[in-house]
Amino acid sequence: MSAVARAAIETGPLTCQSSHFHLERSAHYLNCAYGAPLLHDVERAGRAALRRWRRPWAMGPETYFDDAERARLLFGRLIGARDGERIAIVPGVAYGIALAARNVAVRRGANIVIAAEQFPSNVHAWRRVSDAAGAELRVAARPAAGSGSWSERLMDAIDARTAVVALGTIDWIDGTMFDLEAIGDRARAVGAAYVLDGIQSLGALPFDVERVRPDLLVCAAYKWLLGPMGIGLCYVGERFAQGEPLEETWLGRRGSDDFTTLTNYADAYQPGARRFDASGRAHFILMPMLVAALRQLLAWGPAWVQDYCTRLIRPALSELATLGYFPSAGDPHAMHLFSVGVPPGQSVDAVRSLLERRRVHVSMRAGRIRISPHLYNAPEDLDALVSALGAATTRATAPA
Repeated sequence: MSAVARAAIETGPLTCQSSHFHLERSAHYLNCAYGAPLLHDVERAGRAALRRWRRPWAMGPETYFDDAERARLLFGRLIGARDGERIAIVPGVAYGIALAARNVAVRRGANIVIAAEQFPSNVHAWRRVSDAAGAELRVAARPAAGSGSWSERLMDAIDARTAVVALGTIDWIDGTMFDLEAIGDRARAVGAAYVLDGIQSLGALPFDVERVRPDLLVCAAYKWLLGPMGIGLCYVGERFAQGEPLEETWLGRRGSDDFTTLTNYADAYQPGARRFDASGRAHFILMPMLVAALRQLLAWGPAWVQDYCTRLIRPALSELATLGYFPSAGDPHAMHLFSVGVPPGQSVDAVRSLLERRRVHVSMRAGRIRISPHLYNAPEDLDALVSALGAATTRATAPA
């Protein structure tokens, strides 16, 4: 990477933040889309929570509620919500998608529109719903290079019979950015529910829930939210606000903070989206870790995460292109997650093996190399990637 490119990285609003993370110096981890390394603050919060659990007699009823309310408010700030009242606490993406599937009416002859090659969490529920209702599952195909906009294909698939539009906030394989506002406008125009899986962008790319206006937006914590596995957050819009939860948890009922009256069995739910919280939402270890992660992420800001990744990646993209590894997404695409195709004649397995030997950690998805940096990455990580792929190209073209 040139001296000019390195200088651009080091003089931006954010510089490399690797000191905040647990990372091995010899590992070039360009795979946050697979799972984020632990922040020091997140690990400290988890350790402190474990120590607190040694003395359960010192943990009052507030332990079940306080961190949950902090997480709601912090996530609400992250996505541009006015407060945390519409935020539910869930175990992961599939749980939130199941909430939407439980509360949407799909009639025989209707259709459900999804993007092709979505992650399964936002597909299986809609396959079941469409099969049960006798509806069509309408899949908007990924366009070939130069053959138009994927967002336009999604909007063209929506018609007067569309009951649900479900997709990721970006494509999880190549980082294609959808026109979420325009797709949402089209969905609302025909009365369709608008359901978004935000796991591969929330925290690394700005999102404004007041502008996009999804009926439901769900995100697990362990990727770009920099939190622990096993917990996530779900924005529930007005369409589903009075809907049925998947579980009738005691924490979701009014008066649940008074442990002396729990056998009064209140029918009324807690206000806002709390009725949709999963059982076990008061996880005494994961919840403090999530709060610590959200605080640090808000201190940095998703816009500046994206800015740093852009400055880090752009020089490497040019070098990769000269080696025949071209980005597979059209514009616009995210810079915290993208993929490059393997040049013709090269073995995907051979490329993967070489990267692993050189401790360059990426993902292989749909025959492409998915690269997903974060603030802990430095130019040296991209140099290692380019060097490894250059060696793979040399080996593939060397005479037998």
